[in-house]
Amino acid sequence: MSLALRLRFQGFPVSGAGWDSVGSKLRKLGLALAVAACLAPVSGLQARSDSEESAVASLATLPPEAQRTAARIRSGGPFPFAKDGTVFANRERLLPQRKRGYYREYTVPTPQAVDRGARRIVCGGHRPADPDACYYTADHYASFTRIAP
Repeated sequence: MSLALRLRFQGFPVSGAGWDSVGSKLRKLGLALAVAACLAPVSGLQARSDSEESAVASLATLPPEAQRTAARIRSGGPFPFAKDGTVFANRERLLPQRKRGYYREYTVPTPQAVDRGARRIVCGGHRPADPDACYYTADHYASFTRIAP
């Protein structure tokens, strides 16, 4: 039985030319809504626009290891980890959207950690030693705090 035979208008069955295309359009709309629901953001992560402000902290309020890492960034190194200075892709979309290569990440050492730990400073700009903005994360990119200039 087609969808057209099940449609009713003021209690009367609806059929005839043109109504089958309405059923087809309704099915397509339902499919589009289902796809859109599947593509919705997961875990509450949302893309940030340039106009949104993230939390801001002065460098002096960050851990001493972050202060030392920031000083290394401004002096151009040297950096203790091979991945320091590599491109940060901003996959989480928590930082303002920029072209690939704009952001770079640097490890903030974590005392007693056997690996790089979760803390990072991510800086954006075209000159790594003179970034436009830097952000601190203590939870491996789940949240960012903008470091006040």
